[in-house]
Amino acid sequence: MSTKPTLDELFENRMNYPDFEPQARLARLVGLDEQKQRLTKVLGLLVNSAGLSEWAKKFHPGSEALLETVLRRPPLVVMAGDVGSGKTELAETIGDAVARQEKIAITLFPLSLSTRGQGRVGEMTQLISAAFDYTIEEAQKLKSREGSSRGAVILLVDEADALAQSRENAQMHHEDRAGVNAFIRGIDRIANAQLPAAVIMCTNRLNALDPAVRRRAAEVLTFNRPNEEQRRYILTRRLGSLKIPPSILEALVKETGPREGNVPGFTFSDLSQRLIPSIVLDAYPTHAVDPRRAVQIAHLMDPTPPFQDHVS
Repeated sequence: MSTKPTLDELFENRMNYPDFEPQARLARLVGLDEQKQRLTKVLGLLVNSAGLSEWAKKFHPGSEALLETVLRRPPLVVMAGDVGSGKTELAETIGDAVARQEKIAITLFPLSLSTRGQGRVGEMTQLISAAFDYTIEEAQKLKSREGSSRGAVILLVDEADALAQSRENAQMHHEDRAGVNAFIRGIDRIANAQLPAAVIMCTNRLNALDPAVRRRAAEVLTFNRPNEEQRRYILTRRLGSLKIPPSILEALVKETGPREGNVPGFTFSDLSQRLIPSIVLDAYPTHAVDPRRAVQIAHLMDPTPPFQDHVS
């Protein structure tokens, strides 16, 4: 690759926050309140350290050493979990909550798998380096001498195990190793410059990430399939207007849980993108939803198979 890719080539779908559209998408992610709150706090500290300083002045004056420990964490958050667990949708929309909390504008730079390039020698390394170059250039414009940020940038790397896989793998190509090195350098560049920027990595295979990348994570958030309480909340909230009897709702909760033979329960996306639309489409356009038929639909639907998290 002879020339540096343009900003649009690297980040086709940039998003700006706050904005009503990602706010609405974030609100639809039910059952992930703990991850939402934790991620909002962590990213808020990473992109706008002034907020923590103001908190310390109010509640813990003279705690400079404590603040330094918290603020020295690398600007990286890893979101790991099974397919359909909501981590990518949360990563794409959490910037709105951070922007509203910190009262600053935030831009999301989503890095796609196309960054792996066409396999030409040196291409992936150059593309990753360019992604960090653009992130750093934008963040430098937003850094304030007073400490507070005028804005921030979030670099999102989805399916991160494809870009930052472990260099301990004996079969790893030297170009992939160079790409991981470039990724680590990029994170360190943001940290050393203390810029209002953060990196979010989403992966189905936490164990496949390079150990040096994992060590740099300020936070590792795990995402599991919804438990019984979460499934009940989602189904009640989405199907409540249909006046389905409580006994039928409980049957749906059971049908969407783990099954015999170590078959896992439904994922968040199984519930919201497959089951609930299927219940509606089964009745549309000729009759009302039949609650017992809804249970049958859930029984006949197979949950998404789990992603095997191991290093080959």
